[in-house]
Amino acid sequence: MTCIRQGKLKVEALQRAAEILKMLAHPQRLRLIEILEREEKVPVHELVQETEFPQAVVSQHLNQMRRAGLLCSERRGKEMWYSICDPRALSILNCICTNCNSNDFEEI
Repeated sequence: MTCIRQGKLKVEALQRAAEILKMLAHPQRLRLIEILEREEKVPVHELVQETEFPQAVVSQHLNQMRRAGLLCSERRGKEMWYSICDPRALSILNCICTNCNSNDFEEI
């Protein structure tokens, strides 16, 4: 995706971009975004299982990204399900992937 600039970005836009970048500047959060990209909605227990991170760590990261507006959540019974609600999270992940070489990827 190419950004066509039509002048300088407003300070508010730069501040929001910096907030998003800070939120995603953590490898565990990026891994969660990567998993959420594959499915529309994912329950917390599946995220814990796939990442092998402790449940408390996964929940903390999910809540931080939800409060930042990157993720949406919905309760189904006793479990929370998460999804990506801000496409900029995926744009940043795609930018990272575009700038990696083939040795940086694991087999799925």
